[in-house]
Amino acid sequence: MYARGMTTRDIQTHLEEMYGVEVSPTFISQVTEVVTEEVRLWQNRPLDDIYPIVYLDAVRIKVKHNGSIVTQAVYLAIAVTMEGVKDVLGMWAAETEGAKF
Repeated sequence: MYARGMTTRDIQTHLEEMYGVEVSPTFISQVTEVVTEEVRLWQNRPLDDIYPIVYLDAVRIKVKHNGSIVTQAVYLAIAVTMEGVKDVLGMWAAETEGAKF
């Protein structure tokens, strides 16, 4: 939510309205810092040279945009390593018509 431009107070209000969870803006800032660093590390990790199997798929999710609910596709690239372990190579959100994410 923070990455999409919401302030810590916006996130605080959203969490309380949607889930009945009360958290402080300071807590939201702390969590955002930790998560942002983890995401950055994941995005910059080295990938294997070879993946014998790669799946490309999409998940359609409902998101709130300008007061209404819209469906958005999140594209996934999932691979199987040479050791047989599944690895998410990437996720990309499609732009929803009229919405810029």
